Amino acid sequence: MASELSNHYKHELHAGLIDFDGHTFKIALMATGFTFDKDAHAVWANVSASELSNGNGYTTGGATLANVAISEDDTNDRSDVTWDNAQWTASGGSIGPSPGAIIYDDTHASDCIIGFIDFTSDQTATDGGTFTISSPTVRLT
Repeated sequence: MASELSNHYKHELHAGLIDFDGHTFKIALMATGFTFDKDAHAVWANVSASELSNGNGYTTGGATLANVAISEDDTNDRSDVTWDNAQWTASGGSIGPSPGAIIYDDTHASDCIIGFIDFTSDQTATDGGTFTISSPTVRLT
């Protein structure tokens, strides 16, 4: 689940500029040392230089998220947007370490950052292993 949402995303959502059914969303792994700032990190260009390097099974720009599901939870007073697992298979070396992942709207005019998933510690997939983010989710409470 996205640990923190960008303030720009909240604005763009209210302005009707984010379309979860019609837009393409991506998830990108960030390099060690990256710290998310919900105020300053509004668009992909603000953080792209801090993404993991291309190679060993990881492609810069991230993976395209598939099969969006939007749900309303009246019991817990929230709404979730969830996609299928995002995966990269390490080949020729490790993928990572990475402290977390950025979800962004790749169709939005400025590639609006939706939020950041904090792994709480650097994660690595060794050669032959799979780096998986299970059911990436954006939650509004």
